[in-house]
Amino acid sequence: MTDSTTESVESFRSRARVWLADNMPPRDDAPPPLVEDDTHEWERARELQRMLYAGGFAGICFPREYGGLGLTIAHQQAFTEESDPYEMPLMLNVPTFAICAATLLDTADEEQKRDRIGAAIRGDEILCQFLSEPSGGSDLAGLITRADRDGDGWVLNGAKTWSTSAYAADWGLCLARTDWDVSKHRGLTMFLVPTKAPGVTMNRIRMINGNREFCEEFFDDVVLPASAVVGEVGDGWTVASRQLFHERNALGGGSPFVSGRGEPRTMPRVTPPNAVRASGRADDPRVREMLGEHLTLNRVAEQTADRVSRAIGSGALPPAARRCRGSCTPRPSSAARTWRCASPGRTPPRAPGPRRAWAAGLPSATSCGRARASAAVAPRCRGT
Repeated sequence: MTDSTTESVESFRSRARVWLADNMPPRDDAPPPLVEDDTHEWERARELQRMLYAGGFAGICFPREYGGLGLTIAHQQAFTEESDPYEMPLMLNVPTFAICAATLLDTADEEQKRDRIGAAIRGDEILCQFLSEPSGGSDLAGLITRADRDGDGWVLNGAKTWSTSAYAADWGLCLARTDWDVSKHRGLTMFLVPTKAPGVTMNRIRMINGNREFCEEFFDDVVLPASAVVGEVGDGWTVASRQLFHERNALGGGSPFVSGRGEPRTMPRVTPPNAVRASGRADDPRVREMLGEHLTLNRVAEQTADRVSRAIGSGALPPAARRCRGSCTPRPSSAARTWRCASPGRTPPRAPGPRRAWAAGLPSATSCGRARASAAVAPRCRGT
C-alpha cells in the first residue's frame, strides 16, 4: 500500500481482527471500585494507546502528517466494531481526541498539530478544555480570565471550572480575554496551556455520587510564549466555536476520532436495560414498551450521526458544520434564517430546522436555550 492508495475497509477490518486478537486484552465490564486516586487507570489508557500506535491502529482518521493513518470514518467504524470485545483506551476519546485534537486539526498551526496531535496519538499526552468559569454560567463569551501581553509572550490570570479530566491532562485549550475594548466575542484568544506550568493550581471537584472527574483551575501569572496562541489573537471565538461543534459531535456519537465503544470504567453509567433488570420489572408491559422506545431512539440517533458524518465528509452540510473559506453569517429572511456567503461561486444553503440542526451541531432557524450549545451561530466565518 502506498500513499496514493487506500486500503479497502474489508481488508483493514480483517487485519484489525487478527491484530486485536493477538495483542489486545479482553474487555472487563466490571466497574472498578470508586477510589480517590485513579492514576493507574489513566496510565493504563496511555499504555493501551501506545499499543494501538505500535500496531498501526491509532489515529485512524487523523492525517498521516500528524501521526494518524489518514483513513475514512468507515475504516474507523470497522475498527470500532472489531475492537468491541477488547480493552480500549476509552478514557482518551473525550475530550482528548474527539474535541481537543479535532479542534487543533481545524485551527492550529502546523507545529502545534504535529506536536500535540502527534503526541496524543502516540499515547504520550492527554488534552483537556479550559472553558467554563465560576462566574460565567452559560455565557462563555462573557468570560473574565485574562491574558495580557508581556513582551512577545503572555501572562494568564483567572479561573476555570468543570474541566473534565483536567487533572490527568498535559495540555489544556484555554479561552481568555485579550482585548477589553471590543465586543465580548471579538476580544478573545485561545491558548495551549501546559497543565503543570508554574502558576497553575488545580482542584478536583467531588460530585454527589463520589465521582471526581471535574476540576477547577486557578491561573496566577502563568507565563505563556507567543507560540501558545491557537489561531489568531482576538479570534478565539472562531476556535471556540469549532471546539463546541466537536463537543456536540462527540456527545451525539458522530465524531470520526472516537475509537472503541462504551464508557470508561471510571465513569460507569446506569443504562435503562440494566435498570430494568435490577428492578425486576422486565415482564411489565409498560416498562417493556418504554425500553423498546429507548432502544429505538438510540438506533435512530446512531443512524442520524452516521448520515450527518457522511454529509459533512461530502460537503453537503452548510458552513457551520464544515470549514467555509468565505465570509458567512446568518441573517433573517421572511421565512427562515438563511446563509449569506461571500465565497465566489458558492450557493448559500438554507439553515436547517431545529431538529436537524441539533443532530448535526448546526445553527438553527430557531434559537437554542443553552448559550454554549448555540455558540456557533454567533461568530462570522472569516475563512477558517
